[in-house]
Amino acid sequence: MKPYYQDNFATIYHANCRDIFDELEFDTIITDPPYGVSMLRGDSKIKERIQGDTTIPDIRFLLGYKLILWGGNNFCDQCPRSTGWLVWYKYGHDKSHHSQAELAWTNVVRTVRHYSEQYTGFMRAREGHFHPTQKPVGLMSWCIGLADKWSPCKTIIDPFMGSGPVVVAAKNAGRKVIGIDIEEKYCEVVVKRLVQERMEFGEDARAGQGECPGTACNSGRDAMPLDIFEGVQ
Repeated sequence: MKPYYQDNFATIYHANCRDIFDELEFDTIITDPPYGVSMLRGDSKIKERIQGDTTIPDIRFLLGYKLILWGGNNFCDQCPRSTGWLVWYKYGHDKSHHSQAELAWTNVVRTVRHYSEQYTGFMRAREGHFHPTQKPVGLMSWCIGLADKWSPCKTIIDPFMGSGPVVVAAKNAGRKVIGIDIEEKYCEVVVKRLVQERMEFGEDARAGQGECPGTACNSGRDAMPLDIFEGVQ
């Protein structure tokens, strides 16, 4: 299958991950799939339904790999017993009806580890609002560091890419990364984020130039500040 976008680090596919998963080569999975909660949710900027969220997805095809699975508490009936869990504690959610923390099932550590980051207000706005259940890039960078301690991550895959925090974090860490999403609008969002990162950090044009057969962009000249895409639908 032809990628939606590709550069020297990142490869993006607009597809159902189950259709192409077995064709791809990778060693580490870091992902945040739909939880099957079938509800309208999200922050104050974006409230929309998530495709594939009407039923609990079957994630058993992910098992058997080095895996960090966010929302793992929703998949306890599918995952084997693990003593390793990751916790993201969200500062500023003490009085909110949203979860004060989120959990990831994992086989990359044998103990419980926690990460703390406020992701509301300005702290959220600095990354932009792209997805109803968006995760911080910093959280995914932390995950990559933990996975590296197990064995170095050569190629990371996120089969439920969403707004692409895993893709952005992996590329920032100099890792090869594959992102897949069934909704084209999120493929567009991720490409724009990657192009913006290249512009901000002055990455060598030849190293960062990507091929983009999708509608998001063809080169850095099409990039615009991230605020332009805030709240993309």
